[in-house]
Amino acid sequence: MAKKYEEVAEIGNGAYGIVYKARDLQNEGRFVALKRVRIVNSEEGMPLSTIREIALLKQIGNFAHKNIVRLLDVFHTTSPSKMETNLSLVFEHIEQDLNAYIENCPQPGLPEWKAKDITHQLLNGVDFLHSNRIVHRDLKPQNILISVTGQVKIADFGLARVYSNAMALTSVVVTLWYRAPEVLLQSNYATPVDIWSIGCIMAELYNRKPLFEGKSDVDQLHKIFSVTGTPPQSDWPINVSLPWSSFPRLQQCSLPEIIPEIGKSGVKLLKKMLTFNPQKRICAMDALQDEYFEEFLDTDKENSKGSNPNIANQR
Repeated sequence: MAKKYEEVAEIGNGAYGIVYKARDLQNEGRFVALKRVRIVNSEEGMPLSTIREIALLKQIGNFAHKNIVRLLDVFHTTSPSKMETNLSLVFEHIEQDLNAYIENCPQPGLPEWKAKDITHQLLNGVDFLHSNRIVHRDLKPQNILISVTGQVKIADFGLARVYSNAMALTSVVVTLWYRAPEVLLQSNYATPVDIWSIGCIMAELYNRKPLFEGKSDVDQLHKIFSVTGTPPQSDWPINVSLPWSSFPRLQQCSLPEIIPEIGKSGVKLLKKMLTFNPQKRICAMDALQDEYFEEFLDTDKENSKGSNPNIANQR
């Protein structure tokens, strides 16, 4: 089989794979992001759960949602021992992630309209994923790409179950700073985990630094409660190893003092996203309708008049 992609440079190295910038040899001038993941095979070959996840990713890619990185191609090779599969996922290539974008932003930082715009695009992408029953689970600035035109695209979505069958290549320390309390407590989790992460990212867009910089799961929870206050015992999940009594009673801090540049409507929305109890946390669809995005709502209505009702992001 003719070679389809030529690796140009390594652009990322995570726990479960290496990402390369590659030249698409069948589309002259186009670059792609080529992610290589090593999958541990079952007796029947590549795990069925991995095949299902990839099929779903390809299906989502067909919708070409503007805030989701497109999966363009998938191919694999099996090792001679047949114990593992070398899986290659080909995504559209975007030069910069949100982490670098924030770091490179000149003083005094992002204007409020830009923080709103990025948050709105993030919620739009996550609303699309959630409507297709995909939980990202690991939203952080490094997994959010931003084009030269300011287009936000969510990457590495839907790979949680693929990674569960992948070999860990390195002992990369996983960032806890954007993880929801229910994940830190190893409780049941669903779509609200992504909303918590967006709340953390929204605060970072204003402050240019992470809101909660914990060093361990327990330390991360302490950092969270020092800002949000210790939740009531009635909101504490059952059957978790860390009891509510192991945390001191802390009062909620003033968010405007911690995030001076955020306005009143921003504080209100942030509190709804950083709600401890996931069942009480705002969902992406409702967040998009929040007064914080008032100037976006009229535009959304205008755009929806000419939209295609068959596109998945129009619910």
